[in-house]
Parts: sequence; C-alpha cells; structure tokens
Amino acid sequence: MRTAGPDRHPATGGAGIVTTCGRRIAVRRLRIATADRPISRIALDVGPDRGGELGTWAALTAGEARDLADLLLRHAGLAERGAEPAGPGREAAP
Repeated sequence: MRTAGPDRHPATGGAGIVTTCGRRIAVRRLRIATADRPISRIALDVGPDRGGELGTWAALTAGEARDLADLLLRHAGLAERGAEPAGPGREAAP
C-alpha cells in the first residue's frame, strides 16, 4: 500500500505516515519510569480509518520492532516484485 506521505509529530518526537486508506500510523518511543529500572518500548499507534473504524496500538521491545521492520521490508520487496510470500515456517525466495 502506498502512503500519502510522512507526517511529523513535533510535540511528541514521533514520526508517522498517513496511508492511502486514511489511517495515521505513528511510531514513538515509550519510556516508563519504574522504581527499579526504566522500561523502554517502541509504540506503534494505528489510528482510525476515514469511516471511523477504531484503530489499535502495540508496545514493542527493541527486538520486536526490528523483527517487525524486517518483515515489513521483506513483504514490501515481494509486493514490488509481484511475488507471493512464503507460507508459515518457510523462507521467501530471494
């Protein structure tokens, strides 16, 4: 899916995009201060669509965010080449 373009959120330091279907996807660093040690996550916020369908969010560890980025890049490459993704447990062909 092509995006409508980048969208910055200067007040929160996050960045995001608005998809062609009108959903705003924002990415931010989430830091929670606890007594013993701070917790740091990457927050992925998928906003509502143009029709008002509710969005969702996820808080990812740094490793989970990297894994998601890898999956997104792999599937973007497959989409550009018109290839089908490999099934669960199988690697996609280069």
